[in-house]
Amino acid sequence: MLTDEHGLPVSLHIESASPSEVKLIEPLVDCAITSLPKNARLLYDKAADSESLRWFLREIQCVRLISPYRKRRNETAARRLNKRDRNYYRKRYRVERTFAWLKNLRRLQVRHEYNPQNYKAFWIVGILFTMLKKL
Repeated sequence: MLTDEHGLPVSLHIESASPSEVKLIEPLVDCAITSLPKNARLLYDKAADSESLRWFLREIQCVRLISPYRKRRNETAARRLNKRDRNYYRKRYRVERTFAWLKNLRRLQVRHEYNPQNYKAFWIVGILFTMLKKL
């Protein structure tokens, strides 16, 4: 799920659990590219530390990925998050808060549905309920 700066959901992409998270970010951003402003920032955890993903987001989608680098990468110390990026990364709690709101709905805690369309429909209903509460 992709949220805006206030924690309201913008885009949703449902996939099986087998692909890695890095491979799932590109279709998610493609779904929301019409609603993203130019030079938007994408906050993510260390799982998104991939040079190909950073290049895709920066060059093709004009989105800046802000995520900490993994320790085992052979990058210089200058590639660590600078002060401005750290301040943005601290706002990541808004995304986690949105997931907590949605996990209050029992149907979304564990995936019981076999068909992904049904599961996505329950997520959309949960998002609508969450947005109505916040408005």
